[in-house]
Amino acid sequence: MSLDGYLGSAPTRQRLLLSNDADFDRVEAVRAGCDAILVGAATIRRDNPRLTVRTLARRQQRMARGLPATPAKVTVTGGADLDAGANFFVTGDSEKLVYCSSSAVPRARTRFGRVATVVDGGSQRVDVREMSEDLAERGVRRLMVEGGGSMHTQFLTADLADELQVVVAPFFVGDSRARRFVDDGSFPWHPGRRATLADVRRIDDVVLLTYALSGRFCPQDES
Repeated sequence: MSLDGYLGSAPTRQRLLLSNDADFDRVEAVRAGCDAILVGAATIRRDNPRLTVRTLARRQQRMARGLPATPAKVTVTGGADLDAGANFFVTGDSEKLVYCSSSAVPRARTRFGRVATVVDGGSQRVDVREMSEDLAERGVRRLMVEGGGSMHTQFLTADLADELQVVVAPFFVGDSRARRFVDDGSFPWHPGRRATLADVRRIDDVVLLTYALSGRFCPQDES
């Protein structure tokens, strides 16, 4: 995020890169150590991310452990308003999972049935706790929630996160139309319950702050 807490530029402006090459490589290393990567539908529409492991050595390390070269990809959508030709669906050799509300399941299966597995995530909206339990039943032990702000908010307010990694870019966005890191909400960490700062690391011109949010926190080897 920027120094003033934004995830990017305003919707009407060009996409803003908040990190640097060294940190992008670190993020890929974290991806390679996960079972699945989750982003919200808005992130897919806005950024069209690939969410893959591109480095050959990391891909080979995963395959040597009997895993797909790239972790499974997961998204959450209310109305299945996504392009089935987006990079999320068409890149990588791993499973793609789409969680949506019950009413959107028929539409989602019509739209994504050939490129993803559609999962009924709840009658009104997708419940992230139930989704996490379903993912665990599918073999996902380490889930990386990359964004955006709505997903960050839902996982953090539900007290589902074990670890929080925040990279701070050395500049301001200065535009309230841009997306914040999180929305308003009732978070478990407050002045009476401070999050535990586990690590601080300088990565060229950005800084990585790692917080341990639960007793399940286990630092990951990012080699």
